[in-house]
Amino acid sequence: MLVYIDESGDAGFRVDHGSSPVFVVAMVIFDTVEAAADVRRLIETSPARRLHKGEFKFSKSRDDVRDLFFAAVSNAAFRVRAIVVQKDVIRSEHLRSDKESFYEFFVKQMLRHDSGRLDNAKVIIDGSGDREFRQKLSTEIKRKVRDGAVRDCRFSDSKNDPLIQLADMCAGAVARSFRTDRRDAHRWRDMLRPRLDDVWQFH
Repeated sequence: MLVYIDESGDAGFRVDHGSSPVFVVAMVIFDTVEAAADVRRLIETSPARRLHKGEFKFSKSRDDVRDLFFAAVSNAAFRVRAIVVQKDVIRSEHLRSDKESFYEFFVKQMLRHDSGRLDNAKVIIDGSGDREFRQKLSTEIKRKVRDGAVRDCRFSDSKNDPLIQLADMCAGAVARSFRTDRRDAHRWRDMLRPRLDDVWQFH
């Protein structure tokens, strides 16, 4: 089993100065290596790729690219689980002031509340943060997630990994659905709906 993780939004709390009001972490679950390879090929040969040559990022993609991207993968063999954090419910001063702890906490929460879906998974996370943080996060995931769920945790540069980019696009689609100022808020989450296993709003 392979699991790819990325986020949408940021860990900042100065929403009135540009921080995102919502933070979303999404994991894309593949039961087999072959399924992951198939989806990688789907992305790289999709009409979206002909329009968009660089890294797929939800926040930087045009609407037509998003449409073609999700149309290409909507029937593929993967599942998406996400945790949605409305920042105004967070009272912990530690989480509000320490961005690395904030990120680590919610990645672990998502992996721990997996409804038994994870089984001996190799987890691949977008490789942001310095080396020390990545090592700490990897160790914490393997220690704090239930026995048998995760066998390995590694990091990958999203620029060169279409499956990390898929996780970014999925996280972005879920995050957009919580925007109250956009008429198209649910447009891409609706396209992704056949692949959504769970979207958990943290309280």
